[in-house]
Amino acid sequence: MRIAIFNQKGGVGKTTTALNLGAALSRADNPPLLIDLDPQGHLSSIHGNIPLEAKHSLFAFFQETTTLDTLEIDWPPIGQLIPAHQQLIKVDSIFGKGPAVLNKLRVGLDTLAQQHPNRPVLIDCCPYIGVLALNAIFACDCLIVPISTDYLSLQAAEQITRTLQVLEPVLKRRVQRRYLLTRFDRRRRMSDDIRHKLHERYGDDVLETVISENVTVAESPSLNCDVFRHNPSSPGAHDYKKLLKELVDRGDIRPPPP
Repeated sequence: MRIAIFNQKGGVGKTTTALNLGAALSRADNPPLLIDLDPQGHLSSIHGNIPLEAKHSLFAFFQETTTLDTLEIDWPPIGQLIPAHQQLIKVDSIFGKGPAVLNKLRVGLDTLAQQHPNRPVLIDCCPYIGVLALNAIFACDCLIVPISTDYLSLQAAEQITRTLQVLEPVLKRRVQRRYLLTRFDRRRRMSDDIRHKLHERYGDDVLETVISENVTVAESPSLNCDVFRHNPSSPGAHDYKKLLKELVDRGDIRPPPP
């Protein structure tokens, strides 16, 4: 299963969700491949020991100088990572927006799946619609849209929904999407207001699991670790474990093979 994590607004928990959902998968004996598709490279920076040259990053794949499997690096104890590089910002201007480049990641992952047919893939997207984000949407089986509990994030989710409505005739399928509330503060009335509005607009596509505002979740990236390594008994760790269970129960992520 390929899951892209995307919102057109920054600061809503895309990278944090990719990191901690990946760690939850690994703890469930289903270590994933994480792909950093953001030129800012926040997910790659959390790894803490990635190659610095663009030729060892996802940019080289778009340049057609290498294949995805050669770019994978170990990320114990989570799984594997294909790192980003700031040169990815040039992908739109260099390679255009034709069908070949928009389907490039999908084709590459199809080839990679022959080697790892049961491995889940998590794609951390950049916060804008362009060639990179479109590659993720074209390649994914399911799109997770993190929404922090504020009205600007809700507006960004509506923009994504409209974008998907435009893309789906081209894709000839409905993109499965899951709306995930992050930075949820039960003490604030606005958090419940946002959750209510989401359920009104998107119904069963809204995940019941919410990621609560939590110090451990906020701190762990600065310590180059996931929430489980930082504090496995924290509410944040509990939330991400619950998120994985819900995604498995919904059929968005396959359980690991016996």
